[in-house]
Formats: sequence, structure tokens, C-alpha cells
Amino acid sequence: MSPPAEPQRRGAELRRHILFAAKDVFLEAGYERASMDTVAARAGTSKRSLYAHFANKDQLFGAVLDFIRELYLTRLQTPADYAEDPAEAVTLFCARFLQTVVWSPQVRTCRLTIAVAERLPESSTAYFQAIFGSGAERLAAYLADRYTLDSAAAAALAEDLLARTVLPRLMRTLLGVEEVLTDEPVLEALPEQVDVAAVRGLVNDGLGSLGPGETRRNGGEPAM
Repeated sequence: MSPPAEPQRRGAELRRHILFAAKDVFLEAGYERASMDTVAARAGTSKRSLYAHFANKDQLFGAVLDFIRELYLTRLQTPADYAEDPAEAVTLFCARFLQTVVWSPQVRTCRLTIAVAERLPESSTAYFQAIFGSGAERLAAYLADRYTLDSAAAAALAEDLLARTVLPRLMRTLLGVEEVLTDEPVLEALPEQVDVAAVRGLVNDGLGSLGPGETRRNGGEPAM
């Protein structure tokens, strides 16, 4: 007896299914070798249905990057989700940020957007904003609230903290100096996949003597 036929997808459900399939195709084949025919076949839909949702490969690629952003930010959450203590919340957020960006699918996506940066600069810019920009904005918003920083100071501090805790390992991973994380970056595995103690030390150095509720004006100096 043959298995029951898979229910036919329509509308938003079909679009999301296509994006899942297209994400895998782009990561496996690269932008140039990926084709709309392959995406349609992988998604189990017709080219007509594919083109009804996405007019061309460039548009599909941009939508895939937006989709990756949605998945990434859902996984990342916000600093407040990790701990009550502000310094520990920032530590775990930065560690989680690092854990997710050195995961194999994310590394391949980053390499892919670098490869197409000259041809599709707007896509590379969108990817940067989706992953790094959005993550930094979440951290800056938390810092502004918990440490009573103005927006400029909070943004500068967030950028500094992520530069300290994320960029060194990310660059080593992108360039093949350090192996990518192949196991799924679930939160429970964070202590095994990231040196949280090292991140904590870097965060404490970055926060310096700034305590919760202390105001910092634009320019980086604590208010007296």
C-alpha cells in the first residue's frame, strides 16, 4: 500500500517551504550554480508556483537571507532571556551569539554572501544587518536599559563587546583556521561549544566599572 500523498501546500505555507528548500540549495551549490529549476525540484513544486512567489533568483536569494534572519533571531533571543544579573545576561548573550555564528550552516551562509558581495552588494549588506546588525541592536537596547546609557554609548559598547567576544573566533572559523561547529547549537550545549568563562572575562573587561543604573553619556565616560 503506497503512503498517503503529502498535502498540497499553498500561499504562505508554500512560500515558507520553498525558502527552506532554497536555503539548502544555495548553501550546497553556491549562488552561481543554484538554479530555479533545482529549487523547484527540491521543494517539490512547479516552476510556475516558484515564479509566482519569486520573480527571479536574485529576489529568491534576498528572501532566503530574510528567512535566515528570522530563524537566527528566534534562536538568539535577547540578553534578558538568559539571566537576571546584567553582566551575566550580556555574557550569555555574547556566548550564544558566538555559538550560533560559528555553526556550519551560518558559516556557509556568511561565506556565500562574501562570495556574492561584488555582484549583489545589497544582499551582502542585508545579511550583515540581519545577523550582526540585528544582534548588536538587541544588545545595545539591553545595555541602554540596564545601564542607563544613551543610544550612542550603548551602540558603541555593544559593538565593542561583540568585537571582543565574537569576531576573533568567527574570523578563524571563516578562514578555516578553526573548525566549524557541526552539532546544532542548542542552548543546553553552550558550555560545551563555547568557552563561556573566557567570554565572561572579556565582557567584564568591556563593561569595566560600569554598574547597573549608572548613566554613561555620549563619548563613553561614566556620568559623575
